[in-house]
Amino acid sequence: MARAYPAQALTTDRRRIKAPLLLVIALMASIARQPASAATEGQAPTLQPYTAQYQTTARGFDLSVTRKLETSDNGDYILTNGGKMLVVGFHEISLFRINDGEILPISYIFQGTGLVKRRRELQFPPQPGKISSLYKDKWYDLPYTEATLDRMNQMEQLRLELLKDPEAVLDVTLRVADGKRVKDSRLVLIAREMLSTPLGPVETLHYERLHDDADRKSDIWFAPQWDYLMVKTVHIEDGDPVEMILTSATLGGQPVIAAN
Repeated sequence: MARAYPAQALTTDRRRIKAPLLLVIALMASIARQPASAATEGQAPTLQPYTAQYQTTARGFDLSVTRKLETSDNGDYILTNGGKMLVVGFHEISLFRINDGEILPISYIFQGTGLVKRRRELQFPPQPGKISSLYKDKWYDLPYTEATLDRMNQMEQLRLELLKDPEAVLDVTLRVADGKRVKDSRLVLIAREMLSTPLGPVETLHYERLHDDADRKSDIWFAPQWDYLMVKTVHIEDGDPVEMILTSATLGGQPVIAAN
């Protein structure tokens, strides 16, 4: 489970296209009503299926990203994320189960397309053991411990924690397997904010992801009225901002609408 403590001019030149896209991928690598899937007393929270469209801006480039959560016939969750810009793109998929409000990862795959063809993969064991991680065409064994997540489903685990008890999620650490290592990612609640979005003004919870590097800064906004769907992210690295904002979405099969 999440660990809570007291108190991320157009050109076809290959190099200029690749750099901002990798910033977007790093940020991904990563919605009007009361949350219908929030936990009632004695019950663990669940996640409703959703489809969310985001507009991402980096160094003057615009990229449309689609993030979708679905369930399979056997009850597993399928989380996909992807987009394309000119001659490069990416697609990632995370498979997981939910047991008593906790995400149990099954696998994760990232695949670049076009000029960026790199692939990453994680295979989680059904029992505690070693995570198999594909990174730069080489497989690594990573230590598996309870509550280890992947780059995508970490945000869904945070949403589950918020649905269960938002007052308890002021300072949270998520353990994430990525590449050659397993690392802890700490997020701290900054404030409740009314955020201006293409859907209208939305009340949000603003979190900051803490980094050891002073040149990196990541902020994420979630909407309580839309089951804490991710509404906006801003990631700054080496002075270059990458911003992603929600432009449209459906939640539980219904379009999300900003409250008046």
